[in-house]
Amino acid sequence: MDALPLVALIAASAAIAGAARRTPIPAPLLLVTLGLIGAYVPGVPDYTLDPDIVLPLVLPPLLYKAAVDSSYLDLRANLRPIALLSVGYVLFATLAVGYLAHLLVPDLPLTAALVLGAVVAPPDAVAATAIARRLGLPTRITTILQGESLVNDATAITAFKVALAAAVGEGASWAGGIKEFALASIGGVLVGLVLMVPIHWLRSHLKEALLQNTLSLLIPFVAYSAAEQVGASGVLAVVVVALYLGHRAWQVDFATRLQEAAVWKMVAFILESSVFALIGLQLPYVVKGLGGYSVGETFWYAVGVFAAVVVVRFVWVFPATFLPRALFRRIREREPETSWTAPVIVGWAGMRGVVSLAIAFSIPLATAHDQPFPARNLVLFLTFTTVIGTLVVQGLTLPSLIRALKLPGRDAYAETLAEAQAQSEASRAAEQRLDELLADERNTLPEPLVDRLRAVLERRRNAVWERLGAVNEVTGESLDDTYRRLAREVIETERKVFVQLRDQRRIDDEMMRTLLRRLDLEEAAAYREDS
Repeated sequence: MDALPLVALIAASAAIAGAARRTPIPAPLLLVTLGLIGAYVPGVPDYTLDPDIVLPLVLPPLLYKAAVDSSYLDLRANLRPIALLSVGYVLFATLAVGYLAHLLVPDLPLTAALVLGAVVAPPDAVAATAIARRLGLPTRITTILQGESLVNDATAITAFKVALAAAVGEGASWAGGIKEFALASIGGVLVGLVLMVPIHWLRSHLKEALLQNTLSLLIPFVAYSAAEQVGASGVLAVVVVALYLGHRAWQVDFATRLQEAAVWKMVAFILESSVFALIGLQLPYVVKGLGGYSVGETFWYAVGVFAAVVVVRFVWVFPATFLPRALFRRIREREPETSWTAPVIVGWAGMRGVVSLAIAFSIPLATAHDQPFPARNLVLFLTFTTVIGTLVVQGLTLPSLIRALKLPGRDAYAETLAEAQAQSEASRAAEQRLDELLADERNTLPEPLVDRLRAVLERRRNAVWERLGAVNEVTGESLDDTYRRLAREVIETERKVFVQLRDQRRIDDEMMRTLLRRLDLEEAAAYREDS
């Protein structure tokens, strides 16, 4: 692909995603919709998803970012429902959707239908959790959806390889499939376990934030490639490494964390925006190869496969939610109560995405006997319509469904209270440590500087409590909001003076940048991140 079309794709995708933040429509849905329209705009280049690019170069960083931002403890606490969805459901969907497609489409061999089932089995790693966070779903549902999306791609890719081997005539058996799945999954986890400790050691011992963040950008590709080289699951290797590093991110210095958060937010934004736009732009390619099928036939096949994907998920989710609780008392005691509304949301949040399309595009043109792969173009088309259908139909209706079910959202008051209590405990421990340090004559400071240290601790402790307390009757702000607004005004005044002094040649640019960085850090400390 030439540089100009690639730059145009990234720029247009970023602009659309930025505009989506001002609308009630989630960015993935707007990007896909405009991609569908843009595919037929004169002058728009042909963009074809290349699985050799998407799987090894796009999927690893997206998975890494999602896993680093996840809570290892929350995922471990919800391991059972996550495993039932990311492994059990994907295998069930592969078989069920594949068999239903075989019955629906005449002359579609069962082996090719199972390939289709494996392709459309995994919900997307980005769309569901992005929408869930925006809608403020309860933490447990968001954790389960996020955990499912981190692991299910590994299951689907392995199931796809087994089904594809049978479809192209290379031979496949249940025993061979189970063996390949075990090798891929166990191998991927082992590769991740082997890599995570030395990578973390290297991250924590590098002294330059720039080098640490360069390493951070390389980690997902190293983990994925290392696992794939030995026939293991690169997806699982990336997830294991990222969960470990995310859990121990506090052991890396603050400069790295600040820079890393900004870098990865930008990388994820560009990749997510581009891949959702690319999904819509595939329409001309997948339609072009359907010469042997009429419009009416393909329409009903698409509706049937889409309906099968939606129904099969509910068929799995409801028993997987309630049957283990009914059978095992320990599960009932350990896990919180759940109502019928939670599995409805989880069932309807099964949007498919770019991984399904990338896997479908990797289907070979011919079998091992040099025969055309049976109904390859139709499989591509049905994958595309299923992805679009789930993103648009389920994505657009999910907010309304949540409102209709009156599902309780995140308890902002309880979260702020927990934050305040944690900050209070930390501040008390810090004050005690400060007293111990000041008692040592080697740490003697003038009283104004001691007061300044104590004032900083007091400010941090009180800031969160103030968000629970009084509100300014004129502006409606909390005391903490007013403080931060005034702090920003004061910092902005200082910033203008520094620029003015630079323009008057009383300080040089290097000194101005040093002074501005100090103000930037103070402003960052004064403001909590809202995204």
